[in-house]
This record gives sequence, C-alpha cells and structure tokens, in this order.
Amino acid sequence: MKHAHRGIKQFCGIERCQARSERAQRNHIELALPAFLRLEYHCFVKLISWFEAKISIVRNAVRAYLAKPIYTLTTVNLYATA
Repeated sequence: MKHAHRGIKQFCGIERCQARSERAQRNHIELALPAFLRLEYHCFVKLISWFEAKISIVRNAVRAYLAKPIYTLTTVNLYATA
C-alpha cells in the first residue's frame, strides 16, 4: 500500500490541494483517486513506469501546444517613445 500512497501523492498531486472548504478538498481527492487508477492501469498495460507515463503525457502536451499554440506573447518595444 505504501507504493500506491507514494504514487498518488507524487503523480496525482493529492496533497497539493489549496482549497480550504471540506467539500472542495473532498472533490479534489475524489478526482485524484480515479486519475491515479487510470495511470496505474495505463502503466500496467503498456509495461512502463509512472515516470515514463508522466513524461510522455507532458511531452505530448508540449508537442501539441507547440504545433498549435493557444496563447502567444505580444512583443513589447521598450524603446518606443509615446
């Protein structure tokens, strides 16, 4: 059980809930548990570690964003005179 406890803390952020109300904290936990079970199932089927699964999720998200960015930064000319 220690193994799962560490995984749910490390990969699903169950302890990082910043909500103060009891209901919001309960909702956070209730969403983190199925997320961890899904991660665990994915790792079992693909025969990969939690770290490999997390890296592939982040890598795919970054790749998708770079292919079609939603937000862009506007350039600011610091030397322009008003």
